[in-house]
Amino acid sequence: MTTVTPPVHAEPASEEAPKTFRKKVVESNNQLFRASPLNYVVLVITFGLSVFPLYWMLVMASRTNDQIVQVPPVLVPGSHLGEHVRTLFDTPDVMFAKALVNSFIVASTITVGVVVFSALAGFAFARLRFRGNNVLLAIVVLTMMVPVQLGTVPLYMMMSWFGIQGTLPTVILPYLASGFGVFLMRQYTTQAIPEELIEAARVDGASTFRIFWSVVLPGLRPAAAILGLFTFMTYWNDFLWPYVALSPDHPTVQIALTHLNDGYYTDQSLVMAGTLVATLPLLVVIVLFGRQLISGIMDGAVKA
Repeated sequence: MTTVTPPVHAEPASEEAPKTFRKKVVESNNQLFRASPLNYVVLVITFGLSVFPLYWMLVMASRTNDQIVQVPPVLVPGSHLGEHVRTLFDTPDVMFAKALVNSFIVASTITVGVVVFSALAGFAFARLRFRGNNVLLAIVVLTMMVPVQLGTVPLYMMMSWFGIQGTLPTVILPYLASGFGVFLMRQYTTQAIPEELIEAARVDGASTFRIFWSVVLPGLRPAAAILGLFTFMTYWNDFLWPYVALSPDHPTVQIALTHLNDGYYTDQSLVMAGTLVATLPLLVVIVLFGRQLISGIMDGAVKA
């Protein structure tokens, strides 16, 4: 008589084991990246050192000149900020409102030009094959080693030959292209845009410009945001070339601030009020594009 052995069914694996493992991994990562009290102390000190100049500028802009030089110094904002700002915009020799508009036009135009031309050139150097590619890229990189001050006199002579000296195009045209921007976009295109993606677009019949506009440019947004932010800040704060090239009727904000120091007596509270107003557009730009800046930095770190 044959004995039939019943089939042995394997017991289902416990579902608690993967959960326990994941929990241990999460706890280990939290322990690894947990900030110590020293980290918070360093962050607080760094934050204080970064913000205090802006706060002190606000305090000086809202106080009178007598209160500014008091010992011990006054550390709380006063009630004269609105008065000083009105005086700043009402001073005819300074033309501060016009200077703000001129600086915005100059910085915005240069920023758009640098981002567009750098993206086009970076794409060409990274993904297009043509004779002299490496030589031209080396020349572009070498232009970054030439001090800007060496080109002041030749640029001024060129603007005079063009007949536009003293006007806003004088400070815009020489800086519509940037060697640093081209190099940055070329490196980012090499890392962020796969060669296979461009080849697939070519197989689908896309032209070179269509590939740049529809495939490459969306992938360059983080780098474009970083380049645009730094470019806008650079040319908003530029002083030397506008001071040399522009006429007194077309001041930028940095030149207008120097007019507040003219004469035998300098109104320090008025200077600080002008500096505060001139800083606000930069803060607005950083707030608007800060997320793109952080995204671009983190994206570059992950790719590296």
